[in-house]
Amino acid sequence: MRSILMLVTVLVVCSGYAVSADKHRSISDAELAATTARGRELADYDLASWHATDAVLALRPAAGTVGRYIARKTDSGWVVSFGRFNEAKDAFLIVYEATQGNSLSHFTVKTYEPPRRDTDFFFFAARAIEISLVSSRLEKRPYNTYVLPADSGQLYVYVLPAQMVADVYPLGGDVRYLVSADGATITETRQLHNSILEIRNSSGPKPAGGFHTTY
Repeated sequence: MRSILMLVTVLVVCSGYAVSADKHRSISDAELAATTARGRELADYDLASWHATDAVLALRPAAGTVGRYIARKTDSGWVVSFGRFNEAKDAFLIVYEATQGNSLSHFTVKTYEPPRRDTDFFFFAARAIEISLVSSRLEKRPYNTYVLPADSGQLYVYVLPAQMVADVYPLGGDVRYLVSADGATITETRQLHNSILEIRNSSGPKPAGGFHTTY
């Protein structure tokens, strides 16, 4: 289960972009609005992935059937596909498809037997994630990934450190990649925060604030 802190981290990722962008020019209102919209979409992506994963795990999938999940926002809500590359790595095989119900906490799951072959968005997104995760900027640890379509037709891939210990939440160490529409080439890499802070959940007084530098 994820915590609200993860959602806050996701929003910090986007606001960090606005603050750490080229310091020699001002950020336009349109850019700030786009950054805010991506932050909100990332937070929804996180919630959709969380609840869709819970719904799929309830089906007790066999080991090895799912290698990755990818979420996509549609006109009727979020769809989260769970699957893996085929042997030739020229398609993404969707084993489970979780579709949002009347809220982000309700998903129904469809099972594909045999898996449904996708060579469009989910395949391109899976390829974009794969090349992003081999970046030398990342540490040897688990990461969560988020893929959002860019207005240019390319793909944004956000990579955030995953939680590894209960009640200890990672903040920082996040990277945003801009990847070609076919998911094959990284065209831009932006380190949003360098260091990773491991923040332990405390039973003491609720923190009123904090800060995290970008470089």
